[in-house]
Amino acid sequence: MRSFLLVIPCLLAAVQGAASEPELRPESWSQAVEIVDGDTLVLEDGGEVRLVGLQAPKLPLGRRGFTAWPLADSAKAALAELALGRRLGLAFTGRREDRHGRRLAHLIRGDDGLWIQGELLRQGLARVYSFADNRALVPEMLALERRARAAGLGIWAEPFYALRTAEEAGGHIGSFQLVEGRVRDAARVRGRVYLNFGADWKTDFTVSISARSWKLFEAAGLVPEDYKGRRLRARGWLKSLNGPMIVATHPEQLEILGE
Repeated sequence: MRSFLLVIPCLLAAVQGAASEPELRPESWSQAVEIVDGDTLVLEDGGEVRLVGLQAPKLPLGRRGFTAWPLADSAKAALAELALGRRLGLAFTGRREDRHGRRLAHLIRGDDGLWIQGELLRQGLARVYSFADNRALVPEMLALERRARAAGLGIWAEPFYALRTAEEAGGHIGSFQLVEGRVRDAARVRGRVYLNFGADWKTDFTVSISARSWKLFEAAGLVPEDYKGRRLRARGWLKSLNGPMIVATHPEQLEILGE
């Protein structure tokens, strides 16, 4: 299929109240021939595309002992309805492939310009899931996620995906979570920044940011003190290291909330 460059404004983001219309520039066009799960599909050339910037409910996909997440089948069906058999434009805004060789792309539907990622978030069938090397459109995606969550759509009606308090974080080690709480202290220790959500940093929830990752925060004009005393929503995989911890690699993982 012939490839060409086309600039498509994401009208959905504008309608939903984004600060400005994001523009995606598809580099190639293809047709979706198979849906793997709610955030992965196969193109006619046999290559897989991982929809960059979001995480849909997971299916086992051959993993022994893995239980499907709630609404995993619904997310897969929604992506099929949106994309299967449709002509799709692939836009790359950062790293182009993951370690499995899947293309990391934003998808634009050719017949009407629909931004597939935005529509899945609008329906509440995915969460924002970004990386330091692929951050484009994350603010627009977070806005769509917030609206779906406020309306209780899709996954946001399921306890499995509920926002966790900092006090609850320890009960969800090894899973991807959105954790909210107030930062009691912000400290830089040997270059690494720690945001402590409790009185005891050895046991309470903490966000950790390496010196290398902190350069992205500095580029955004942030200093550790900007977080101290503020209510924060952190997203990422919870690990256990002196209590529950999320390692943040880029500013979009941390949302400063209103009082």
